[in-house]
This record gives sequence, C-alpha cells and structure tokens, in this order.
Amino acid sequence: MAKSEMRSLSVEVAELNELGSAAKEVLDFANGYVVWTLDGEMGAGKTTFVKAIGEVSGVVDTVNSPTFAIVNEYRDKSDQAYYHFDFYRIEDEQEAMDIGVEEYFYSGDYCFIEWPSLIPSLLPDKYLKIDIQIIDQDRRLINCTKNG
Repeated sequence: MAKSEMRSLSVEVAELNELGSAAKEVLDFANGYVVWTLDGEMGAGKTTFVKAIGEVSGVVDTVNSPTFAIVNEYRDKSDQAYYHFDFYRIEDEQEAMDIGVEEYFYSGDYCFIEWPSLIPSLLPDKYLKIDIQIIDQDRRLINCTKNG
C-alpha cells in the first residue's frame, strides 16, 4: 500500500535530534490533513513536536505553548499561517467557540490541537490524530491515525 493510502503510522523517537526526521515523516504521511490533534500526558512532548513541525516547515516565528493564550499563530517564510491550540485550561466547548475555532479549523491552514478531548464535538470530520506515548525519559512513540 502506498504511503498516501496508509491510515496509520508509528514513529519511535529515541533522542531530541531525531524529532526533525520524525516531523518530516509525519508531514509526508499527513498528505493533505491540516488539522492535527495531539494527545499525550503532560510532558509527553506535544509542544516540542509542534516546534519540530514548525522547523521543518520553515516557520519563522517562535513556537511555544499556547497554554495561557489558548491559540498561537505562527507564519512560515511564505507567510502561510499555522495555528497552535492548547485547550487544557478551557472550561467548556463554548469557550472554544467564543474564540472562533471553527473558522480556524476550516481555514485550510495547519491547526495543531493539544488537549482535543476537551472539545470533541468541535473537531472537523477530517483530522490527523497524533498520540505521543512516553517510553522512557528520552524515547517517545508517535502514533498517527487519519480520521475521515
């Protein structure tokens, strides 16, 4: 089966310096999926992985956790927008609606969503689900599944 037809992908990362190649592999696998959910316990590396995606995509802005802002916007060299959400601190889905998540999710721009379990009914039908599992202090398993 061609990579573009695959529905799931797993990538193990043993060291931080391997994140760039893992990010490239996931970007290639995503093949048109621009809304990505990122699941994993605190400290699993969700924001660190988004930083790696930004680096390989040519994002020129500093990528950092949007925990307090809820959403951060980044731009790449060609002025393409990337949106990074962290819903950890929201009270309910209405709070996400109030910031206009639907406009972001259906904009055609990349949207990286941390803590998507807090907004389940707001996710679009088509998204890439990424689950980052901690194997040990340095190693992570990045599991990706295409939905929709």
